Amino acid sequence: MPRFLAVYTMKPEDLASFRSLPKAEQDAIDAVGLEQWAAWEDRNAASILDRGGMVGKTTRVTKDGVAAAVNPFCGYLVVEAESIEAAARLFQDHPHITVFPGDGVDIMPFLT
Repeated sequence: MPRFLAVYTMKPEDLASFRSLPKAEQDAIDAVGLEQWAAWEDRNAASILDRGGMVGKTTRVTKDGVAAAVNPFCGYLVVEAESIEAAARLFQDHPHITVFPGDGVDIMPFLT
């Protein structure tokens, strides 16, 4: 069955806005979101090959050297599904975009 990389994305300004909320409000959102995230993983466990994880600040290596970089990536997961459309449907109700300030989940097929 085809495998897909799902990359959670979040605009830095949306994360900053979330982090500017009062701590109690952040904690309340986290409590709801983490419970829903766990439920989502339970519902989709048969499709999840690698639970991946959330990621922090980026360091980019180029031919010119190593430097700090900014991108919208905040986590990843590897799933398997019959098609990219089926993989995308897994994430339509994901708490990353329904509870947390995530702006999307990019789905990409593995080619090798």
